[in-house]
Amino acid sequence: MRKLLIYAEQGFTVAALLIYSGAILTLLLSGGAGQQDAVEYDSSSIRIIFFVIYAITLLLLILRWKKTLYVLVLNKDIFLYALLMLPAVSILWSFEPSTTLKNSFTLIGSSLFGLYFVSRYSLKQQFYLLAWNFGIIIVLSLIFAVALPKYGIQNDLGKPLLRGVFTHKNGLGARMVTSSIVFFLLGYQSQRRSWLFWGGFSLSILLLLLAGSASSLVNLLILIFAFFTFQIWRWTYQIMVPTLIIMAIISQSLYFWLSNNANVLFTSLGKDATLTGRTDLWPLVIDMIWKHPWLGYGYGGFWQGWNGESAYIWLNAGWMPSHPHNGYLALCLDLGLLGLGLFFLGFWRSYLQGFTWVRSSNTALDIWPLMHMTYIFLASLTESSLLESNSLTWILYVGACLSVRMTHESKIKSSNKKRPIHSIDIA
Repeated sequence: MRKLLIYAEQGFTVAALLIYSGAILTLLLSGGAGQQDAVEYDSSSIRIIFFVIYAITLLLLILRWKKTLYVLVLNKDIFLYALLMLPAVSILWSFEPSTTLKNSFTLIGSSLFGLYFVSRYSLKQQFYLLAWNFGIIIVLSLIFAVALPKYGIQNDLGKPLLRGVFTHKNGLGARMVTSSIVFFLLGYQSQRRSWLFWGGFSLSILLLLLAGSASSLVNLLILIFAFFTFQIWRWTYQIMVPTLIIMAIISQSLYFWLSNNANVLFTSLGKDATLTGRTDLWPLVIDMIWKHPWLGYGYGGFWQGWNGESAYIWLNAGWMPSHPHNGYLALCLDLGLLGLGLFFLGFWRSYLQGFTWVRSSNTALDIWPLMHMTYIFLASLTESSLLESNSLTWILYVGACLSVRMTHESKIKSSNKKRPIHSIDIA
């Protein structure tokens, strides 16, 4: 009976990860419509599914309330907690309070799943569950592309591109970046069944290439490079320091070359210098940010079509975006410079603690928090999924921050217990 309950809970976790990935549901309910297509469909079933996930997650956290409190108290991550509470408080100044209330509820509900995920499962177990999730996405994406091309294939200016079980090729591309890293770390770490993980890694890259998402491909290449850079952090200081200096010099030289040859790079990736209109959109967004710089327009309060403040963007941009295609600008629109500041304070604190974790560990899986936080930083330059509710990217970010903070505090407590009494300084 106990094994059955464990399997049932793991099944719930994989199903929830699949839903939070944004796969299947919206694509099927919209009848295969694209992300930019104006198609009306009944999304009440999606809201019910998410509500059920929130309820089960809360129940599981309550059933293990001691572990839940241990993780929350041990973390003391005031910047992350403040950032999660600020959207709810922004109802007080929101330009669309009803939207802010709904989005704040879903943000807290999905963030609780991040807390559950990291408090319930070990890092190794988390990876296996994520591997199941992405394995299902890969298989279903291939099936949709072959058997249901109306759903699985997106026509982009007459060019067929794979979108799999997502509403847009960039959605598949973003998920395949995370999938590639998960399978890469498992394959790099595992002695048994490594062929299976390398197979998942190869298929993830194949789907990424078929999706034609250039930004996701660049992010993946940077993350693979970052993985080996993080490995250097484990070397002795005599070797690590000069190696990092040499790498910094090479990276700086590469940066200057890319700055002077940006058009060549964009052309090779099939992009233009405006990043598909993003650089033309950003100045308009910044104009609106400076109208309410400190607190923003409330969480989800800006993009309300022609009836909201976004009408200025639509009128001057010449097209109708639903987000600024930049996570940092989106955060400023929602919660102002206060929200952006809270994010960066928490981000860099967790990032530095991630280096401490890597330095004191010796497995590839322990590099995961740093890898995902690096991905968040990169992806937010061109996408708006930074503080997005019901998003797998945000849930894994919450889990990564809680993991490194929990490990950091545990090491401090452990070292304090081991300190000899005569070494304590008395002021």
